[in-house]
Amino acid sequence: MFHSIIRGVAAAAVAAFVSLPAWSGTLTVTDTLDRQVEIPDDAQRIVLGFYFEDFMAVAGPGGLDRVTAISRAPWEGWRNLQWQTYVKAMPRIAELPDVGHTSDGTFSLEAVIAANPDLVLLAGWQYESLGEVAQRIEAAGIPIVVLDYNAQTVEEHVESTHLLGQILGQPERAETLATEYAAAVEAVEARLDAIPEDQRPSVYVELGRKGKDVYDNSYSGTQWGAVLDQLGAHNIANGQIESWGPLSAEYVLSQNPEVILLAGSGWVGQDEAILMGPNVDSDLTHARMRPYLERPGWNELDAVRDGRVFAVYHGGNRTLFDYAFLQFLAKALYPETFADLDPQASLDRFFETYMPMNFHGTYMTRLPAGQDG
Repeated sequence: MFHSIIRGVAAAAVAAFVSLPAWSGTLTVTDTLDRQVEIPDDAQRIVLGFYFEDFMAVAGPGGLDRVTAISRAPWEGWRNLQWQTYVKAMPRIAELPDVGHTSDGTFSLEAVIAANPDLVLLAGWQYESLGEVAQRIEAAGIPIVVLDYNAQTVEEHVESTHLLGQILGQPERAETLATEYAAAVEAVEARLDAIPEDQRPSVYVELGRKGKDVYDNSYSGTQWGAVLDQLGAHNIANGQIESWGPLSAEYVLSQNPEVILLAGSGWVGQDEAILMGPNVDSDLTHARMRPYLERPGWNELDAVRDGRVFAVYHGGNRTLFDYAFLQFLAKALYPETFADLDPQASLDRFFETYMPMNFHGTYMTRLPAGQDG
């Protein structure tokens, strides 16, 4: 995959040793792969592969100024509305050099070296995809630190946040964020044991990316499927798919889910997708949700009959603020048990407190009654 990219790497690596910035001091961190990594104690030039919002939350005001290059596709392509909103507020983002994308083989060692970084921050899945290229980056004298919010555990969220705090010189801010995250999750989980088995609903989750005519990915044990497991719901995808993939229309109808969860975002080139995210009005989100209920047989599903069709912002999961979506789904599944929670207020507070700008849009919603086609 990366053969064309790593030609001439030996020469580039030699040049890198000459041009890479000198470190006045160092510190050793342990990343989420349990690797001991020596990094500069005041990293000012960072290549950022993923976790853009988490980075900004921990870095604080002006933190993005330390980023010298990014992997652009996972941000601009996967979360396009989010990308556009940040670029409008901070045009420098669009001017950052692009080091390519690990998932399509365009990630460029030469582009990383040209950015002259103190270090590279990658998600675990990116580091795994790079394989030998990651080793060559490190051989060129550029340390790589691996974060992992994708693991969807409190432990990995907390560890990744503390890592960012060490790297960015923000240990106290990171500690506050990590503590708040763990407490919010614990507050939800503490109530779950008291919910009887017969009150735990069956749930169908689908990525709302391709419109009503295509059954898109569902999730089992990962992404929103992991959240359903965490909440003790009965995910109808469990045992049917491995990680993610579509379920058949016949199977979904046969399971008659009590709750339907659609995941929306602002993808590039998906004209029928359920739009969610910054600057998206809830009326537009509902208009994109409504056609799904026109699928054959859906009018007979308990979830549709009972008005329990919800949508969540796909870009909000596996982040430092995903506890707000955990709260939303807990309240959607168990409305009496979690009646006191205000998930939208939790999300608003996070952005007001920790982010460089406060987003307004649609991140979590319930399709209003009477909009079932």
